[in-house]
Formats: sequence, C-alpha cells, structure tokens
Amino acid sequence: MKIRTLFVASLLATAPSGCKFVETGNDAAGTTAVDPIAQVVETTFDANLVPALREKAVDLATLRDAIKSGLDKAGEGQGVKVGGAGGGWNFAVKGSGTIVEENRASKAAVAEIDLDGDGTADATLQLGPVIKGSALRDTTGLYDFTTFRDQIEYAKLGRALNDKAVSELPAADVPLKGKQVNFLGAMVIRSAGEKPLVMPVSIEVAP
Repeated sequence: MKIRTLFVASLLATAPSGCKFVETGNDAAGTTAVDPIAQVVETTFDANLVPALREKAVDLATLRDAIKSGLDKAGEGQGVKVGGAGGGWNFAVKGSGTIVEENRASKAAVAEIDLDGDGTADATLQLGPVIKGSALRDTTGLYDFTTFRDQIEYAKLGRALNDKAVSELPAADVPLKGKQVNFLGAMVIRSAGEKPLVMPVSIEVAP
C-alpha cells in the first residue's frame, strides 16, 4: 500500500495542469484501490494528449517527403528523439487519404492508407487490439519516465494509452476499405526507408 501511495503522489506532482489523481479504495478495508495507470489515462487522454497531438501534428504526406531528404533533419524540426542514439524519431501526425486495404482478421489489425491518390498504400494505421510501440506515450512529452516507479509501470502506461486509443477507433464491424478518412496520431521512425506505422487516436470517415 505504501508503494502505491508514493507512486500516486509522484503522479500528482508532475501531472498536467488541472489533473488530479485520487486513490479511493483501501485494500485493508476490503475495497479495491484505483489503478494509478488507469487514472492517468482517464485524466489525461482526452484533456491533454489528444490536444497536444493536434497542436504538434504535421501532415504525414509532407513529412514523408521531408524524411526522404534526411530523417535526422526532419526529426530535429518536427519530432522527438527517444531511446538515445539507437532510438527512433517520434512524430505527431495527421492526414487524409483512401483506405486501400484492411486486415481485421489479425489481432494486430491494420488499415493501409493511400495518401497521394496513386492507388498504393503509403502508410499503415494500427487498429488493434494488439498495438506495436509506444508512440502515444513518447511523442508529446506529457509523460516523464522519472515520475514513474519503474520501467514496468512506464510500459504499462504505454499499453494503457494504446488500449484507450483503440477504443476510440471505428469498430471491427465498420468497413474502412475504399473509404476516405482523416486521422490523427503518432508514430516512430527509425530509418528513412521504412513505411510509416501510425497509432491513431482518431480515424474519421469523410462524408
């Protein structure tokens, strides 16, 4: 109980303005304590993370062209480096295009999007529920590793943010192939030649 209390206190000290984390349960009294990671996500996802992504987001089609001219240059101008020299550049991205293919059969469901109208996929949108990476956690600077108890808790945050984002995306029974969509999200790029893999926080089907 003491460790959990200290962890919640550390979150309180560094939470974005207006956030408040309250532990309402008491294990000794036979009730269930609030999960501090779930509380962070519930409090910050809509109020802080989505607005931060929207503010920082660059058009993915434009960013792809910039990356071709030099990933580090594009990253220094538009991204956030995570993981030291061997890490990738994280970018907040937005864009629109046509879904040319989707795979809902896999637990790591994805949709392939054509950004430039040539009929071929230029990027992949993750649909989940299994998600690769932690770009949502790492791109905006909202979540500081040093305020979490350990790497395990920080990893839990990344997964919880991904789970929350997946819950906001079109359901599996909503077909996307052939649809024009607008998206907002985050991605990590480690080499100029790799295909962008975006974790969206929103996918809106254009009218």
